[in-house]
Amino acid sequence: MIDRLSGISVFVTVVEAGSFALAANRLHLSRSAVGKTIARLEQRLGVRLFHRTTRSLNLTDDGVLFYERCLRALVEIRTAEALLENGKQQVSGRLRVSMPVLFGRLCIAPVLTTLAREHPGLELDLSFSDRVVNVVEEGFDLAIRNGPLPDSTGLVARRLGDNRMTLCAAPDYLARCGLPSNVEELVQHDAISYRRTGVIRSWLIPQADGTVREVIPKTRLLMDDLQAIADAAVAGFGIAWLPCWLIRESLLKGELRRVLSEIPGINFEMHAIWPQTPHLPLKVRLAVDALVSQLPSRMVF
Repeated sequence: MIDRLSGISVFVTVVEAGSFALAANRLHLSRSAVGKTIARLEQRLGVRLFHRTTRSLNLTDDGVLFYERCLRALVEIRTAEALLENGKQQVSGRLRVSMPVLFGRLCIAPVLTTLAREHPGLELDLSFSDRVVNVVEEGFDLAIRNGPLPDSTGLVARRLGDNRMTLCAAPDYLARCGLPSNVEELVQHDAISYRRTGVIRSWLIPQADGTVREVIPKTRLLMDDLQAIADAAVAGFGIAWLPCWLIRESLLKGELRRVLSEIPGINFEMHAIWPQTPHLPLKVRLAVDALVSQLPSRMVF
């Protein structure tokens, strides 16, 4: 197929140049190479394309017919190339993104919808799910992952920021039950705990020596939804261990207060991942750049 396209390109150039010599000059080939290419093309097609004399070079009837069709094909190819080149400068087409439900709704979707507003040709197809999708097999352009990434061939990852966890409680709960002054006192308090896949998640507290201490609180409420845990914390049911991006507004409004705020919260890395390709589509690059730029301010307090 490559040889056929090469022969067609040489043929069209010869017609437009009006001679083998001028065509050879335009193609940076020898005159002999051009002549052999046309000869092979005629042999393959089984027709003569040119009337040749020492002074002139004219198309045969078959040559005219073939030239018209070849010209149409080359115009289509050049149009396709122009569209692709234009697509590198203007964002267009559908962008399929997979993201965790709550984090996606509160943090990712607002950034991407703003991007879509800035680029009218961009279409968004957002999938909210806490399961780990197969990006390639399920046809996603982009996926957002929380925590360490497994080794994955054929995928590219870029860090978006840190998902910082913090202990918090409502002011009225702390007024009733007191503010813990150290990690040991946490077990004396009511806790609102998170359960996922049947396992109650421990609270992870960084230590001064660089290790991480697991605290299993005295659970009063057990839930498998982070938003419900945050709502219960605001309602004064106890202490919760939650991501800063989820409770940021509640902290700003004074509905929640950080507990043991002098202890730095543990961080989980957030990444964007996408299928590895020779040329990264502009829509993916702009989406990732927007997330890298805007997410950090949404994820910390």
